[in-house]
Amino acid sequence: MTEREDNDFELHLRQRLGGAHRVAVVGIGDRLLPFDRLGMLAAEAIEDLRLPGVRVFLAGTVPESMTGPIRRFEPEHVLFIDAAEMGAPPGTVSIVEPEGIHATLFSSHVLPLSLVMEFLEKDAHTRVTLIGIEPDTHSRESEPTPGEQEGLRRLLAALERILGGDR
Repeated sequence: MTEREDNDFELHLRQRLGGAHRVAVVGIGDRLLPFDRLGMLAAEAIEDLRLPGVRVFLAGTVPESMTGPIRRFEPEHVLFIDAAEMGAPPGTVSIVEPEGIHATLFSSHVLPLSLVMEFLEKDAHTRVTLIGIEPDTHSRESEPTPGEQEGLRRLLAALERILGGDR
């Protein structure tokens, strides 16, 4: 990912969040599957940042199981984070638009993520954004590859700038 693409991602995410002060971050995926672990790894790292107004939910492969706790939190915005095959280099981080969800996500989920997102938007009256991270589908290593690690680092840095104490 070029610096310009990084800046475009961060600008687009900043615009989507629109100054939200209560943000739910939902990590999705299976930590045991190298191609599906990035959403969970990202959410765990975001939790470690202890950003003000941010609550992390570790949904694993059943994001629908988190809708009750998310609604009780009453977020202004929900960020779902999941591995997404976008045809980009491993570690690429991007906002996945609703029409692209079926084509990009690894489907280890019970319900389609688009339904869970739509439900939360309507029922919790909140905005929902899906952030996809391109996995290295050739890796079978227990640790993320260098490209995946760099993507996680860029995502964390962008969220820290956007959601950190200077909002």
